[in-house]
Amino acid sequence: MSSSTLPSRAAPGPSPWRRWSRARRRSASAELRIGAALCLFSVTVTVLVMLFPSRTPFSSLVLPVVLGSILLGPRLLPWFVGFDMVMLTICVSRQESLTGRVLGAATVQLAVACVVLLANLQRARLGVAGLRGESMFVDLRDRILDQAHIPDLPAGWQVESALHSAGGTAFAGDFVVASRSADGTSLQVVVVDVSGKGEAAGTRALLLSGAFGGLLGALPPAGFLPAANAYLLRQAWDEGFATAIHLCLDLTTGAFEVRTAGHPPAVHRASGTGRWAVLHTEGPVLGLLDDLDLTVRRGRLDHGDAVLLYTDGIIEEPCRDLDLGIDRMMGGAESVLRGSFVGAAERLTTTLGSRDDDRAMVVVRRT
Repeated sequence: MSSSTLPSRAAPGPSPWRRWSRARRRSASAELRIGAALCLFSVTVTVLVMLFPSRTPFSSLVLPVVLGSILLGPRLLPWFVGFDMVMLTICVSRQESLTGRVLGAATVQLAVACVVLLANLQRARLGVAGLRGESMFVDLRDRILDQAHIPDLPAGWQVESALHSAGGTAFAGDFVVASRSADGTSLQVVVVDVSGKGEAAGTRALLLSGAFGGLLGALPPAGFLPAANAYLLRQAWDEGFATAIHLCLDLTTGAFEVRTAGHPPAVHRASGTGRWAVLHTEGPVLGLLDDLDLTVRRGRLDHGDAVLLYTDGIIEEPCRDLDLGIDRMMGGAESVLRGSFVGAAERLTTTLGSRDDDRAMVVVRRT
């Protein structure tokens, strides 16, 4: 009589809720350990101040407070600051005499503690400690920049993009999103200019870059800008408008379509004649009207041709007409594209436009 063994079934893994709960407990435990270490540090400094007052100034107690403001979360930080102030009180009470210098140093430490607590009230809105909060913002900024990454293209095509924010800050109101079709035959690129500039527009740009990146490629080319407009209207922001230019390019034939919504027009360079043409299109700004009446400009990129997409920061300068700014941009692009194409978008963005405005540039060229 033969016996058979049933295959053992793998034990199911922990649920997502349990994994999240474990991660949360580990994070809380790590923060408690950090808090305990800082309390020990504060006690150590207090003991050193009492034993060696001539070598260890009691103002050293400000160091644990500063470290706590960096490492502790908004719930634990007030308790630690209170503990450190108790240590400060002990140190002051052990001084031989309460001179003006001693009281002044104690006042400065108390002021630093108040500043830390006020900053903690602002962080409480985010719910994370200093370094972790900053890392979150860095990650969000990097995600904006990743949206501007152009997918790998087949041989015969070169695309470059560049983005500079107002004043050189890390966040900008201009952004680029790009998508290549599943079959690899077409490329869509969108350049967006959100109302405002720098950090003031960076949060809106972050939200819109994610939303527009999801819409791009999921809709037919003619449906993207209307869908983006509907999304903006639903946000009901006080400054909830943006301009955009949308390029849909056939990577097989070179045929393209350009649509704009309140955005500066694209420009096209024909390599055969060396002439530049402004691709005028019309459309209202996104986020203001329910219905978009958009025009489309069609053309073809032959070998050696190029098309430029950009934001108004590239062509706007004080006391200068926009048409003159476009002419100046085309002149600069002509000299850049005659040389090496590598770095063309970056060189144009660096040399043109106003440093006090966000600037974005995309250069598409068929080799």
